Amino acid sequence: MPVHERRRRLSPAERRAQLLSVGARLFAERPYEGVLMEEVAERAGVSRALLYRHFASKHELFAAVYREASADLLARSRFDPGDTLVEQLVEGMDAHLDYFIANRHAVLAANRVLAGDQVIQTIITEELDALRGRLLGVLPLADERTRLAVSQVLRSWLVFVRVLVIDWLTEESCTRTELRDACIGAALGALRPLLPVDPAPGWGHRGHTIGT
Repeated sequence: MPVHERRRRLSPAERRAQLLSVGARLFAERPYEGVLMEEVAERAGVSRALLYRHFASKHELFAAVYREASADLLARSRFDPGDTLVEQLVEGMDAHLDYFIANRHAVLAANRVLAGDQVIQTIITEELDALRGRLLGVLPLADERTRLAVSQVLRSWLVFVRVLVIDWLTEESCTRTELRDACIGAALGALRPLLPVDPAPGWGHRGHTIGT
């Protein structure tokens, strides 16, 4: 898409979607501080006044972009009860890592620059809760007590994964595959004592790599 888009007559919903698309590209290209609303308007081919009618501030635009990205990630992280737990974890981790790597600046903004922002943190919390609920839905849980224990483990694991991946985006100390497998190994190690059946028999010995 060219830098300067010809101004078109769009419905309010279409215009909002266009502005979100332009904003997503800019937040992916550069750090949060380097994105200017004036450039968003220029790239979209609209006036600043029109942009501000849809989004009152850069923060509001970023929050809308991040919420849309979160919804898309959840849509691509659908756990199939017919798959093994490892297959489900691989699918979810791959979808998130693909997005995090492609949108490094936006992810770091949400988790570092805006770490104390209530709106952004609510989006992150809602995403983690949705992922936890989906994983609970495909795990063999014997009773409510087990469900509670597994739920607590998954909540802590999801926070661990996010912190680890954010650190890795800042300094890539291992390969992408090693990062993914370390995260999955942590989940399996934490869940094994709580489940009636080993969720991944034979997986986890030293040097093992999950197939892609």
